Amino acid sequence: MSDQSANAGFAAPQGESMRALLAADRVGTLQQISALSREFEGIVEANALVAIDDEHDPEGASTAFERAHVAALLSQTREHLNDLDRALERLERGDYGRCEQCGEPIPTERLEVRPAAKTCVRCASVAR
Repeated sequence: MSDQSANAGFAAPQGESMRALLAADRVGTLQQISALSREFEGIVEANALVAIDDEHDPEGASTAFERAHVAALLSQTREHLNDLDRALERLERGDYGRCEQCGEPIPTERLEVRPAAKTCVRCASVAR
């Protein structure tokens, strides 16, 4: 990688800083996936020990909700991991820091808060 990349005008040290942010976020996300996986497995194992009829057991509804809630969090966290991996790929290709919608640079401040961001604030607000 050259001293000046196409990464929205990132100089090499700033690109390395973004790489470090992405890597740190990735490590935290992997830890979160591990914790959520253990929690989900614990819920499933606990329910396997007792015959719970979610439909007719007064506690079954809350157990089903808890299982679904953890499963949804796990799915969101895995998607975030995919977003981080795609951001690392964009960094390697040299197009990290450019909005996928309008092509304008994503402000560094946004990338510092949301390292996997693929759109600028304006385009992200339109998409919602």
